[in-house]
Amino acid sequence: MWLIDILIVVATFLGMEGVAWLTHKYVMHGLLWNLHEDHHKKNPSSFFEKNDYFFVIFAVPGMLGLFLGTLYFSSLWVLFFIGAGITLYGFCYFLVHDVFIHQRFKWLRNTDSLYFRAIRRAHKMHHKHLGKEDGECFGMLFVPFKYFVEAQKRKEANA
Repeated sequence: MWLIDILIVVATFLGMEGVAWLTHKYVMHGLLWNLHEDHHKKNPSSFFEKNDYFFVIFAVPGMLGLFLGTLYFSSLWVLFFIGAGITLYGFCYFLVHDVFIHQRFKWLRNTDSLYFRAIRRAHKMHHKHLGKEDGECFGMLFVPFKYFVEAQKRKEANA
């Protein structure tokens, strides 16, 4: 039974990248651009941004899954593991986006792996667009292969 639980967490985690991509492209750069817009400004006016409300918005489904999955209804047990996958993805998103890429916390500053360089480059390409239109690279943990190739070429050129 625990293998199924682990598979549910992993599948949810992987599926969250699609949810994040779609939400980022069509909600954050669409209907709720007013909350996301300050994140695309070159010099934020404070440590907190209106964009940080998305942290709360995205945490709710994970917390609900964890909570409802702990109730004693046998048909809801799966919600706990879905909630765990959502929460795990949110934690990884926080580490990659807020800590590594935007350096809002001074951890992971000297990380020099091909994966992290590719993610940083893809995110930089996303932020070159200051408006809500013409965006690219809406995902976070999985980016197009071309950014891995580009990151490798940049490393070789600097070596």
